[in-house]
Amino acid sequence: MPKITPPHWKKFEKFLLSVGCKFDRERGDHRIFYKEGIERSIVVPRYNSLPIFIVLKNLKTLGISREEYLKAIAPK
Repeated sequence: MPKITPPHWKKFEKFLLSVGCKFDRERGDHRIFYKEGIERSIVVPRYNSLPIFIVLKNLKTLGISREEYLKAIAPK
């Protein structure tokens, strides 16, 4: 299985929008997203390179597996 590499926040934001998340607000350097049916907000800091633990926690909140994430961001 390929490893998850630290994405740029804009690339991760595009992924979130593609799976149905909606931008809610921004506070400082953190962008907050929501999606119907999940219990907590998705928080994405505006870092050039998002740490892997942030990506994994947000995937867990969304109920998306690593494989599904890697397939969704793969170049087409």
